[in-house]
This record gives sequence, structure tokens and C-alpha cells, in this order.
Amino acid sequence: MTKPQKPMSARRMALRLLDQVLEKRCLLSEVTQGPAWDAMAPQDRAAAQRLTLDVLRGLERADRLLKPHLRKAPPVSVQNVLRLAVVELCMGGAAHGVVNEAVTLVGSDQKTRHLKGLVNAVLRKLVDAAPAEWAILRVPRLPKWLRGPLVAAWGGEAVLAMEAAHFAGAPLDLTAKGDPQALAEATGGTLLPTGSVRLSAGGQVSALPGYDEGTFWVQDAAAALPARLLNAQPGETVLDMCAAPGGKTMQLAAAGASVTALDISEQRMARVRQNLSRTGLKAEIVTEDGLEHQGSYDAILLDAPCSATGTIRRHPDLPHAREGDEIGGLIALQAAMLDHAVQLLKPGGRMVFCTCSLIPDEGECQVEEALARHPELKVVAPNLPGVEPDWITPEGGVRLRPDYWSDTGGMDGFYMALLTKA
Repeated sequence: MTKPQKPMSARRMALRLLDQVLEKRCLLSEVTQGPAWDAMAPQDRAAAQRLTLDVLRGLERADRLLKPHLRKAPPVSVQNVLRLAVVELCMGGAAHGVVNEAVTLVGSDQKTRHLKGLVNAVLRKLVDAAPAEWAILRVPRLPKWLRGPLVAAWGGEAVLAMEAAHFAGAPLDLTAKGDPQALAEATGGTLLPTGSVRLSAGGQVSALPGYDEGTFWVQDAAAALPARLLNAQPGETVLDMCAAPGGKTMQLAAAGASVTALDISEQRMARVRQNLSRTGLKAEIVTEDGLEHQGSYDAILLDAPCSATGTIRRHPDLPHAREGDEIGGLIALQAAMLDHAVQLLKPGGRMVFCTCSLIPDEGECQVEEALARHPELKVVAPNLPGVEPDWITPEGGVRLRPDYWSDTGGMDGFYMALLTKA
């Protein structure tokens, strides 16, 4: 009988995740699964993910601290052990345990065992000086493939502010099924001007009051605004055109609308079903290519596939796992989906087009071009609590950026516009 494999430690799993992201260019969502991941205790999985995110956010600083102590770059796996250890040391980790674990990790692989002495020597040199040096290094920059277009769109000062927001990470935002004020009081969170509840400390979501009862779901404050902009009414037929993982579907269903949740991925739609089941909300689940779907709806929410560059404060793996070469194809897909959504929308109906992207070609430009292609469409000025005048764009959409609300934890980058069909 095969002896059960001992669960990985949080540091060993973090190292494995870093190798997948930085060497194989995988997204974290693609590798935080499987038998080894499932075998870990929930608190160890949370610790591994936190360590990985910390390293990815601080990668540039870690490499700057390590460079003077390395005559040549070691193998990627060893470099990642050093990065992991440096970030832990600079964020308050106990030096003895951090250094010993790093040496153990390198020594456990026959290919890198001979570098144990190097790892020990480098980290011993950094134990005392690294935290102070870390604190004065510049905020890590975005990669050139993304930074250039963003500077061209928003200016250098704004991009520096976005990078500071990315480095700071993200608090935990919740959307209430019912009364948001009651949720804020129950969880000890803060009620934001737009109606979301923000918790400064993350913690284990499933342990929060009301989780088992389905009184809330996790959803960034920016991501909660498109459904509020659509303002679904009881009894309306509403299509959530790219529904997974289901946050917007639940918002629409909680408003009393008759919701069809549509997505091409059966795996992702399983999460929608789970979320609906936990919250006791109902929607018709359809797994299908959105471009082939047929129907007629009072309202449509199209959160189109995009580069997701607005979510880097939550997903710092994205700029390391992507190089921007897929954005052209995504822009074409967004336009095709928008055109098809117009055909599914009843005369007099309304639609919200949105993307979690910071790139205008995936937001403002898409709406401007859609208005030129479809004379029957017009933009309706947003009327939402908490939306500041500076967020309104010339064509009438809403542009959100990570550096907005910087004093209270920022928000994801998003673009959205409310369109009506004559």
C-alpha cells in the first residue's frame, strides 16, 4: 500500500508556485490546484499564496538586494529560494528560520544541493542590512510591454501611483446580498461610498460572520459597479454574458431579475453554481460560446474577456506570466461580443459593457467604435452613488484606476459604460 505523501510546507509550495509563474509563465489560478495543493491544510495554502504574492510584488526589490552578492545568476529555482527568503526577511520573518528553510529547500534537490553554501552565505550577509535597504528602494515597476502603453494613456505620474497601489496589494471587499450596512457591522468592515464593504485585514473568508448563510460574496468594489450601473429591476430578463465566477450574476439575481448566466467554460461555471447555491440565489446556467447564444433580453451585462491589467494589485503574477501579445486578439473578440450583444438586446433595452483593463483600446475606444457601428446605441450618463466626477470619461463611461481611493486601499482598474438601444 502506497504511503500517503506528506503535505508540502507553505514555503515549499510557494517556491513551487514561483517556479511555475516565473519560469513556465503560468498564472497562479492555473497552478493553485491539484493533489499537492489539495493535501495542504487551509491555513498552509493561505500562507503559501500570501508568500508567493509578496515575492511577485517585491520581485524587483529582492533582485536589487541580491545582485551585489551574486557573481552570476544561479538556476531559476535557486534564485527563487533566495527571493523568497529575502522578501520574508524584509517583511519581518525570523532570520534563523528563514535562512535554515532556504538552505533546506536548495539542499533537497540533487541538482542544486551543491549551492547550499552559496545560499547560506548570501542570506547571512543580508540578514541585518536588507530590511533597511528594502525600505528605501523604489516601488517596483511594471514590465515594459505594459508600462509603455499605460504611460502613453495616463501619463507617467499616474502610472507611478498605480504601481504604488499594485505594490501595496488589496484589502478584502465584500458585496452584501441584502443590507450592506448590516454586513459592515457584522464583519467589522467599512461601508464604502459605492456600497461595498471593505475589510482592511483579509483573513479566512469562510470564517467571517454570514459566510455559511450566504449573506455576502467577495468582490472588488470596482467589479461591483457594472451591475449597479445596469440597475436590473425585478422581473426583467437579464443576460450576464461572461458570468464566471458569478459575482455579477448574484448581484443581478439579488435585485430580483430573471437572470441567464452564460459562460463558455464548464469548469468556471461550476464556481457560479457553487456561489449561487451558497447564497440561495437563482439563475439559469448556460455553458455556451457567447457569440453563438441566441435570445432576447431586457438588459445585458457584458464583462468581456480582456487583458485583466486592472487586477494586478490582486494578481501580481499577471505581468510575469503574460507579455501582451494576446491583447490584439482580445480587442477583436470584445468588439465581436459587443456587436452580438446588441443583436440580443430588445429595442429600448440597456446594456453595460465593461472590462477589467487599464488599456483604453479595451474600454473607451471599444465604446466609441461601437457607437459608430451602431447608430441605434447611445451612452447614458452614469448615476451611481460614490462615483466621482473625475471618473466620468468624455464619451460618458466610467474609468476606474488602482490609484483611486489610494488612502483607503485603492480599487481594481475597470472601464464601464451604460448603453441603450433605440
